[in-house]
Amino acid sequence: MTHRIQRLKVSDNQRFLVHEDDSPFFWLADTAWELFHKLSREDADDYLRNRSERKFSVIQAVALAEFEGLTTENAYGRLPLKSGSGGLADPLLPDVEGDYSYWDHMDWIIDRAASYGLYIALLPTWGDKFNVMWGKGPLIFNPQNARLYGQWLGERYKDRTNIIWVLGGDRPLHTREHFEIVCSMAEGLQEGDGGSHLMTFHPPGGQSSSLHVHREPWLDFNMIQSGHHEWVRTNYEKVAADYHRQPVKPVVDGEPCYEDHPINFKAENGYFDAADVRKAGYSAVFAGAFGHTYGHHSVWSMTTEPSTYFVMTWKDAILRPGAEQMTHLRNLMESRPFLTRIPDQSLIAENYGGANYMTATRGESYAMIYSPNGIPFRVVMGKISGGNVKASWYDPRTGAWTDAGEYVNQGEVEYHPPTSGRDGDWILVLDGIE
Repeated sequence: MTHRIQRLKVSDNQRFLVHEDDSPFFWLADTAWELFHKLSREDADDYLRNRSERKFSVIQAVALAEFEGLTTENAYGRLPLKSGSGGLADPLLPDVEGDYSYWDHMDWIIDRAASYGLYIALLPTWGDKFNVMWGKGPLIFNPQNARLYGQWLGERYKDRTNIIWVLGGDRPLHTREHFEIVCSMAEGLQEGDGGSHLMTFHPPGGQSSSLHVHREPWLDFNMIQSGHHEWVRTNYEKVAADYHRQPVKPVVDGEPCYEDHPINFKAENGYFDAADVRKAGYSAVFAGAFGHTYGHHSVWSMTTEPSTYFVMTWKDAILRPGAEQMTHLRNLMESRPFLTRIPDQSLIAENYGGANYMTATRGESYAMIYSPNGIPFRVVMGKISGGNVKASWYDPRTGAWTDAGEYVNQGEVEYHPPTSGRDGDWILVLDGIE
């Protein structure tokens, strides 16, 4: 049974996503690339329920998955595509035969997600199927079959209201053919679903969709992959750059550092933790992103056999603190009117650099400043309405509020976060009062 939840669209000011009725939508995504390929119905239900309980709103998953998704069967022994004349999986031969095909399983998960109020950011294929690079492939797409596969997929899911199309799949567009494959698939999807779903592009690490396809008419919003290389993250720079591009399009960091992911892909460097995850989230949103994507290294991969690279099972990983704390990010942003929210770094009198760089955002009557290590800072007052401001500290670890006093809304005021050091990040929230 299909469950209808409101379709999504771009807001009138081109900065956010909203529901059909223009009510605000906060993108809080989890990364579950191997969801369709690896999990049974029972496990998928457990996973989706867990993410719904933590107030995630989007799940990012792939139809033709990275981990040999064309050649290794799903939980029910099914493959997505039949082989063509050359012996390779053929995008024009989706295997829909039998009682419960690979695509039937996808249908079930997508509908189950909708029943939990979750949207699926759906990649038609991982990028190694058109640009292998470091992947397994095989290369199966050309511009002609990409368009027809897109048409078939768009037609299949045109009535599902909880779909967002995501082209690309962690690979750059190096050649003319790569561009033609992606654009043809996008056009095919739109032909199949009548243009009823939003569409974006998932780029390789350290890049944004804006590098490749910002001006393509099918690209509704930009997606960044700030990635897993940098220990000191600067995703706010990429968000700010996309925020100021023309034509104006919303932007989100769709793949920041994952919790428990080896830093720069090397286990000997240690692993990103909840503090890293929080910093990526608040820095991106305060720099102008319309939401944020969280990821856990063992969840996207649906790991069942831990190693030094994937350090726990996915069932343990869905309980990690970073995911729990993403709830507080969504709660904070939804606690104030955010469709008129803008990034405004001029709220900070004198910013720090590198790991201590702060980000700031404001609406008409409120301002928020993120201090990643709790170091004291000065705020330029008078940028929001009200003769005075009520100051509060918001704890991104617990979601708890602490009163920080009342101040005249002029000049500069120095604020001292409650704690400092690593894992001592805080948000100062100022609310204008008359």
